[in-house]
Amino acid sequence: MVPFNFTEFIDELTYQVKNNIIPMSRINDAVQRILRVKFVMGLFEKPLADLSMANQLGSQEHRELAREAVRKSLVLLKNGKYTTAKPLLPLPKKAPKILVAGSHADNLGYQCGGWTITWQGLGGNDLTTGTTILNAVKNTVDPTTQVVYNENPDSNFVKSNKFSYAIVVVGEPPYAEMYGDSSNLTISEPGPSTINSVCGAVKCVVVVISGRPVVIQPYLEKIDALVAAWLPGTEGQGVADNLFGDYGFTGKLARTWFKTVDQLPMNVGDPHYDPLFPFGFGITTKPAEN
Repeated sequence: MVPFNFTEFIDELTYQVKNNIIPMSRINDAVQRILRVKFVMGLFEKPLADLSMANQLGSQEHRELAREAVRKSLVLLKNGKYTTAKPLLPLPKKAPKILVAGSHADNLGYQCGGWTITWQGLGGNDLTTGTTILNAVKNTVDPTTQVVYNENPDSNFVKSNKFSYAIVVVGEPPYAEMYGDSSNLTISEPGPSTINSVCGAVKCVVVVISGRPVVIQPYLEKIDALVAAWLPGTEGQGVADNLFGDYGFTGKLARTWFKTVDQLPMNVGDPHYDPLFPFGFGITTKPAEN
């Protein structure tokens, strides 16, 4: 793929073909494979898309399906600060006051990731229609529950407000292709400080928004519950569905979750396979009893 400088590419390729540097047989081979796929897809008979169903895009039915996909793809990695501790999830819908924090709690663009509207994706809530995780929480809790949103509160704020529990949503910014390359695979700032400030002061569930496993071990002891939400897209309500027990967690890890980047690459069957969470791991829960 040549997304940029394509005119220069065409000029250079034409020059090399005319000067017998690249044989015409190589061009024919490439074009033949492209045309073969187009014939199989019927694009020569019907070159344009059928627009008769365009008005159904983004319909309520589509959004409900997307919401279901979110619920089923969430992976519960921890539920209880210690192995003998009482599980934090599902969260009670009725509580005096709860905290929602984190850079990704109220950001639809971050939920969607790269290849959304633009190549590298966008931040903010103006790019498309959808529900942020913050709004999903507000939609789900009891009307008497006070929901306080603070993106990056300090520990004094958390302690002084006497929250019943906190939901911290952190992760990576949107990216696509090489712009997502990372040698450290860390959560974006101020995510780590938010986790430390909040989870060190009140019971908390951390929801990680990312397209891959990221470094989480340094914060794991402070966290009561941990959810890998991947890139849930526009339907953040699916995250709240599971957090509050309307549905149970069923997702499993599709890849190994490392302890440190020094372990990478790491795969099942490696002699020193010692992950934080192994391939296929995921705590299963049942819906809460009403």
